[in-house]
Amino acid sequence: MAVTIKQVASEAGVSVSTVSRAFTAPDQVQPQTLRRIQEVAARLGYSPNPAARSLRGGRTGSLGLIIPDIANPFFPPIIKAMQARARRLGYTVLTADTDEREFDELETIAAVSKQVDGLILWASTLPEERLRELAAEMPIVLVNRQVDGVAQLRISLSAGIAQAAEHLKAYGHTRCVFVNGSPAESSRGKSIRAAFESHGVSLSELGPYEPRFETGVHAATLVAAGEATAVLAHNDLVALGVLHQLAKLGVGVPSQVSVIGIDDTLLAATSTPSLTTIRISADETATLAADLLIDTIGVRSEGRVVEIGSRLIPRASTGPAPS
Repeated sequence: MAVTIKQVASEAGVSVSTVSRAFTAPDQVQPQTLRRIQEVAARLGYSPNPAARSLRGGRTGSLGLIIPDIANPFFPPIIKAMQARARRLGYTVLTADTDEREFDELETIAAVSKQVDGLILWASTLPEERLRELAAEMPIVLVNRQVDGVAQLRISLSAGIAQAAEHLKAYGHTRCVFVNGSPAESSRGKSIRAAFESHGVSLSELGPYEPRFETGVHAATLVAAGEATAVLAHNDLVALGVLHQLAKLGVGVPSQVSVIGIDDTLLAATSTPSLTTIRISADETATLAADLLIDTIGVRSEGRVVEIGSRLIPRASTGPAPS
C-alpha cells in the first residue's frame, strides 16, 4: 500500500501542510524540520508525486473558495493571494460567489464540492446545523462566521474599531452613525456601539442593509438630514457610496461629516477624498485561510480557530468635528 503524506506528517510530528511545503517550497521550512521530513519520507518510501497521490487517494488537488460577492473590491486581492499560497503548497483554487443568497450558496457548494478537496466558506448565510452537516461530509473552513466544532478564521475588528473611536474622539466627534450591512441576527452593531460609547462617542445605527455601494448612497441622505458628524460604514464599498452621495448633496467631507470604512481596499486609497479605513490584511487572511483548510484536509482538525487582527489607516476623509 502506497505511503501517504498524512503518514509522513504523523511520523515526523508535523502538519500535512508542512510536509507539502517541504517538497514544494523547502525554503519556507526550518532546516532541522526539513531534514526530519526528508529522512522520514525516505525511510517510509514516500514519493512526492502530486498527480499520483491524487489518483490513489481520490484527491483533486484543488481548494474551493466561496465568497458572497466577487464584485466587492475586497475580494480580488484575497483570491490572488490565496491562489499564490495554494500554488506553493501544490493546490489550485476554484472560486465562486453566491450573491449573498442562501439558495445560491447551497447550489454552489453542491457543484463545487465535487471538484475540490475542501471548501472555504466566506460569511456563509447557511444555518449552523447545515454547516455542521457539511463539515462532517468534507473539510470546511468558515471565515467571518462562528459555528462551534467547525474550523474557522475569525477576523477581529476589535483593535481597529477601538482605534477608530479614539480617532474620532480626538477630533472632537461625539455623535456617529454606523451603516450596518450585516445580517439581522448579527451582533456586530451592538459590539461596535459598545466600543464607541466606551470612548465617549454615541453611535446610532442604520440598517441592516445589504453591504453594497447603493446602501451607502441611501444612508448618506439620512446622515445629511441628521445631527451626526461622523459615519462608520460596514465596508469600504458602503463608505464609497456615502462619499459619493454626500458630494452630490454638497456636504463637505471631512469639514462637515467624517467617514470611515472597513477593509482597506485599493479604492480606499484612490477615492476623493482618500478614505480612512480599518485595514484587514488580504495577504495574511488568504494565507491563514488556505493553511487552515489544508491542515483540515490532512488531519480533519475540526473546531480549530485562527484569528487575524485589524488596524486603523487614517486618511483624508476624517477631520475635526464642525463647531
